[in-house]
Amino acid sequence: RGFGGFGGFGGQEEEEDQTLKGETLVVQLEVTLKDLYVGREMKVVRDKNVIKPAKGTRRCNCKNKMVTKQVGPGMYQQFQQQECETCPNVKYAREETFLTVEVEPGMRDGHEISFFEEGEPIIDGDPGDLKFKVHTAPHPKFRREGNHLHYDMTISLVDALVGFDTTIDHLDGHKVKVTSTSVTKPGAVKKIVGQGMPLFEKAQKYGDLWIHFTVDFPNSLNDKQKKAISDNFA
Repeated sequence: RGFGGFGGFGGQEEEEDQTLKGETLVVQLEVTLKDLYVGREMKVVRDKNVIKPAKGTRRCNCKNKMVTKQVGPGMYQQFQQQECETCPNVKYAREETFLTVEVEPGMRDGHEISFFEEGEPIIDGDPGDLKFKVHTAPHPKFRREGNHLHYDMTISLVDALVGFDTTIDHLDGHKVKVTSTSVTKPGAVKKIVGQGMPLFEKAQKYGDLWIHFTVDFPNSLNDKQKKAISDNFA
């Protein structure tokens, strides 16, 4: 910013105010894939610094001022000067608080849930913020890619050849029907529309579920089984 006119000899001042802000904390929040599918309200204990009264006084609300002083005819010098007030003394103390963290359906890995001014405090300033960063724990059966889910399913050789009609348990426990009326080859993939992850902040919209098939071949065949296969597939 520019200075005002130099008409007076008492000096010109420019005040530079800047509010201090405490450290912003980022905490990993481990959630399950089920939490991200149905949503979850989590209670978190926060052990943090708080500012408490203490004995004595201290310098506070210090501000830097740019002062322009005349040092001779037509000559001016500019320098920075700090001015402070006197305030009651304070100290840091540890205190436990409880926070409720809302994990919403469809949130993704890395999503940040922010709590304004719940981070580290700073004397004569505003506290920093607290951010919970979503981290998804591995699931034994499902894996996520964006809004879609993938599921590895093993079927028998008989089911692969003649077809099957079965169900799998989804993340929230509801049954998903999986069927085939034709030959299923090893590595085949089947898409089930609308059975993937919910879309974040988009009510009743879902990605898709992709079933990846593995065929469980027998380790050996007896002569009778070999002949039956030969007779039917020769």
